Amino acid sequence: MMGEMSGRVCVVTGASSGIGFETARGLATRDARVLMVCRSRERGESAMARIRAEHAGADLELFLAELSHQEEIWRVAAEIKGRHPRIHVLVNNAGALFGRRELSADGIEMNLALNHLSYYTLTMLLEETLVASSPARVVNVASQAHRRGRVDFDDLQLERRYRGFRAYSDSKLMNLLFTFELARRLEKRGVTANCLHPGVVWTGVARRGTFVERFFWKLYRPFMIDAEKGAAGVLRLACDPELAGVTGGYYNELTAANPEARALDRDAAARLWSASAELTKLGRQGPVTTG
Repeated sequence: MMGEMSGRVCVVTGASSGIGFETARGLATRDARVLMVCRSRERGESAMARIRAEHAGADLELFLAELSHQEEIWRVAAEIKGRHPRIHVLVNNAGALFGRRELSADGIEMNLALNHLSYYTLTMLLEETLVASSPARVVNVASQAHRRGRVDFDDLQLERRYRGFRAYSDSKLMNLLFTFELARRLEKRGVTANCLHPGVVWTGVARRGTFVERFFWKLYRPFMIDAEKGAAGVLRLACDPELAGVTGGYYNELTAANPEARALDRDAAARLWSASAELTKLGRQGPVTTG
């Protein structure tokens, strides 16, 4: 394991806890340079200290961003590219379930803003750097919850009928649609894109859920795996030489799996791509702003 990622630069979002932390730790023990994108400086620095306590030679950098806010994503992407002309792995992991309908700083429903649009925007802003660093990999942490998801293009932000788990499931289906469309677009550019259900992992993903959602999350805790086991699939997609060149896949933990049929709808994927570009104003001079 040691040294297998030496010289590789890896970006991990949501890296201060849960699957993101364990992914960062696993990459560090493989001698990768790990760029940890976190919302809180205090929690980010604490996570770095924990990794260095186990692996004194860990090569870590902390980048701060609220990934539900487009302007923050643009800023942190510019900071990353300014310091690192090469990026070999991007792990999009940050996410949460929002039980009550909330809006981001950009006026976008929060499950959509954080769980999908942060993946889309950060990947697009780092795309050319990934291509220039090929072979490179994008790993998107999704969920089996995608099987309950629907993408209603007439009500993408669920203004008419909002339920927290429905919104979360929709965003996880978007993760798959985005991954498969990204894989098609990057197929001949030296960058692979895959996604996975990491397992039913005990993390803080439901901390913003309703009382009922939090209650059931805790009720099922005895049947959940820990974050270290959850990160195993992420690390395989990020590191395993057997997966070099493998793209457009969906994995259930460590094993390739068949996603819900809706995730394979190419028309829906292309339509989501266009809607995401419009919501983020990507391709214009800068990020969407609230002014």
